[in-house]
Amino acid sequence: MDLEIKGRSAIVCASSKGLGRACAMALAAEGVHVTLTARGAEALAKTAADIRKASPGVTVTEVVGDITTPAGREAALKACPDPDILINNAGGPPPGDFRNWTRDDWIKALDANMLTPIELIKATVDGMMARKFGRIVNITSAAVKAPIEVLGLSNGARTGLTGFVAGIARKTVINNVTINGLLPGPFNTDRLRGTAKPDAEKRGLTVEQVLAERAKLNPAGRFGDPDEFGQACAFLCGAKAGFITGQNILLDGGAFPGTL
Repeated sequence: MDLEIKGRSAIVCASSKGLGRACAMALAAEGVHVTLTARGAEALAKTAADIRKASPGVTVTEVVGDITTPAGREAALKACPDPDILINNAGGPPPGDFRNWTRDDWIKALDANMLTPIELIKATVDGMMARKFGRIVNITSAAVKAPIEVLGLSNGARTGLTGFVAGIARKTVINNVTINGLLPGPFNTDRLRGTAKPDAEKRGLTVEQVLAERAKLNPAGRFGDPDEFGQACAFLCGAKAGFITGQNILLDGGAFPGTL
């Protein structure tokens, strides 16, 4: 399927690894020029090199910095001031017991997983509407639909973003600008390993043993491949996806047992 976005430009946040990287790779394969952001210069350079090799016809721009800070956002927007596509993504807060979280922990979670996407939307959405094309995808979490107790910081911040988007997504679509959420369940990423570590330590198991157990419990019998996530993201960014807005699309291998 030709998604009809060749030649468009995209900012893909936190795209040196994991799901962000997969989204950048998938968009570049469709001919989209990508601006990549990440804190780690080495991993970012490797991803950029991989994209250039796989999709030699696109322009790949690297921006090293923390997208959750004003300076990081300013650098990304300077590199790509008028993106057609914005993929909001940031590392999730650590797991833990809410009794141990301070106000600073909550502010950090909100800054990364709610306020940063809102700031980037604010900086780009008017230009998208003026040009009559825009695709904004927020990578959130399956926890938005089915909260995970030890991920309370993520539950709260990402659900706040989801509520905010629910309002504005109905205001932008008339100008062919859509805003949607992609909700990953268990994908084979560093983040997944991080959430398994406390359980492994508590039970005296290795992280690999805990992950193997969890994979078997998923209806799909496995974890997701980041490439699958990237392809779903690219579709939502396509020209023919203009009638999908304000939605939260779950990619979890069937783990969520509900109907809505």
